[in-house]
Amino acid sequence: PLDAHNLLRPETVESLFVLHRITGDKKYQDYGWKIFQAFEKHTKIEGGGYSSIKNVKDASNPGFRDKMESFFLGETLKYLFLLFADKEIVPLNKYVFNTEAHPLPIWQD
Repeated sequence: PLDAHNLLRPETVESLFVLHRITGDKKYQDYGWKIFQAFEKHTKIEGGGYSSIKNVKDASNPGFRDKMESFFLGETLKYLFLLFADKEIVPLNKYVFNTEAHPLPIWQD
């Protein structure tokens, strides 16, 4: 309960992506857009890149951790992109994602 860091993890935006693809409800895109805007505002580093932050409860001084995990680019931003992409890009009835967000084709019998 006292830990208030943000490591830029993908699980929330992955869920929003799947929920939007299944339901078509725009609210999941709206949630994703707010998350993206928060990343831009609070985690973007001057000169390029992003940093995980120490304290999400202090918007004026969240404290950069000076570390951007590879999953931020490889998973978090990928799911944010797919959340807004056409449904024909990696359709869920033809692909399944592994734990590293790699789309794998579903084999047909």
